[in-house]
Amino acid sequence: MISKKILMLLAILFGMSITVQAQIETEPEDEVDEEDEIVVIDQSGNEEIIEFPEAMTYDLDSLLNEYMAKTYLTSGDCNMRNENPHYPEEVYIERLSRMPTVMEMAHNNVVQQFIDRYASRLRGTIAYCLGAGNFYMPIFEEALETYQIPLELKYLPVIESALNPKAVSRVGAAGLWQFMPATGRQYNLQMNSLVDERRDPIKASYAAAHLLSDLYKVFGDWNLVIAAYNCGPGNVSKAIQRSGGSKDYWQIYPYLPRETRGYVPAFIAANYMMTYYSLHNICPMSSRLPAQTDTVMVTKKIHLEQIAKVLNVDIEMLRALNPMYRHDIIPGNTEPYALRLPLSDVNRYIENEDAICNYKANELLTNRTIVEVNDYTPTYYHKSKRSYKKGRKGRIGRHSKARRGGKKAATRGKARASKGKNKAKGRKSSRRRRR
Repeated sequence: MISKKILMLLAILFGMSITVQAQIETEPEDEVDEEDEIVVIDQSGNEEIIEFPEAMTYDLDSLLNEYMAKTYLTSGDCNMRNENPHYPEEVYIERLSRMPTVMEMAHNNVVQQFIDRYASRLRGTIAYCLGAGNFYMPIFEEALETYQIPLELKYLPVIESALNPKAVSRVGAAGLWQFMPATGRQYNLQMNSLVDERRDPIKASYAAAHLLSDLYKVFGDWNLVIAAYNCGPGNVSKAIQRSGGSKDYWQIYPYLPRETRGYVPAFIAANYMMTYYSLHNICPMSSRLPAQTDTVMVTKKIHLEQIAKVLNVDIEMLRALNPMYRHDIIPGNTEPYALRLPLSDVNRYIENEDAICNYKANELLTNRTIVEVNDYTPTYYHKSKRSYKKGRKGRIGRHSKARRGGKKAATRGKARASKGKNKAKGRKSSRRRRR
């Protein structure tokens, strides 16, 4: 019998299934680029089109333009030939089986298609992810360990965001772990006009580990967990029902949304490539880890430019270390917020906090706290409503019966008036005769 705790968890997770499912909405089929699809031939010889994870279609140049990449990543020098060697199928099977993972890393035609794509067209993206991983993998591993999650799930953000903390999907999922707004709020990630904690690598990683832990309590299988992470637990439960109750991802595969069919294979292939990249002549980008950082709690409203100018630090570096601040404003006057700085600048910030707050505050923080209302009362000249205005071309104004009824009405009005005068004259003459 399912415990009350599990039932409550199911209700919460199924409630988010609609918002999580939004991550897999796609453009109309005729607008999807062929580069964003994989074509698989099934056992019956039929073609099946599987969508590629959106993050793996990001332009490599835009990824390399991020501050962390420009500043701390350089092209690797491995003296390797830039070509992808091909191996027999049994070699891939054997390599996957040797990976030290709790999760099942099975091989099939779909997984092979993703490996081939990563090792050929996406070699540059894999090289970038290997270099950027030096920044983010320690954060992911710490969060996953906290919730006792298999560490191979640290490669989930590779297919979710290509390790870009500022990534935003076409349906509004954001950050390294691509949280939708409603799901983020359920896991205590704050979102408002100034702050989006889905982009905070640390907070989002702990929220993602919490969510994965909750999903495992429901499904008890890690492949189903990451499928539910992509399309929502409701869709996975429906697929289980339609398959006759099977809890094997590969058995419920035909009943899942199209992108989710490729999601687990893409994840397995990402684990393979991040492990065996050198055997495919992929040279990881060399990384120089940024200086050690620490956080200070900010209790005043401060603009990042104020910090950059007073401390003489690069504002792009501040943005890279604090990607959750959407408009460079830390609303510390609302509640305390963490500001991440290079370790050497933390004490300098504390010593100069007043100078920072006062630097060009009127120019950078333009929202006013008190506003005076203009109490000047203008006087207007109002004509009497009974006045007759002469319109253009000498026509009678709007209060005239003639204008309301046109020429005919005016003629009828004159006829009535003359008729009334005649009647009045008749009444006067009859009175005279009576006298």
